[in-house]
Amino acid sequence: MYTYFELRVGKLAWTHPEEIIIMLSGKLLRQTLDKFMKGEVAQNARVQVVLPDGQFYDITGLQLMENKLIGVRESHRLVLTIQPEQWKMGKVMKRV
Repeated sequence: MYTYFELRVGKLAWTHPEEIIIMLSGKLLRQTLDKFMKGEVAQNARVQVVLPDGQFYDITGLQLMENKLIGVRESHRLVLTIQPEQWKMGKVMKRV
């Protein structure tokens, strides 16, 4: 199940009979982050990734990688490196 945030800022790539596949481009990621970074709360917020099973992971890095160009549409990708949470946060109360 995709979250409201992904559907709102995501870009529809293709549809599958059972689900809608959403992808985020670097440009759209930048635009979204720029909007968030206007507020001090977001500037100091912990950055995490949540997996489909509900587990949270901390982001430890971001890399630009080049793809082999045989049969792919994108020549490069931004890859987030993650690790399990270093300490557990409380449950999420609401989306702001």
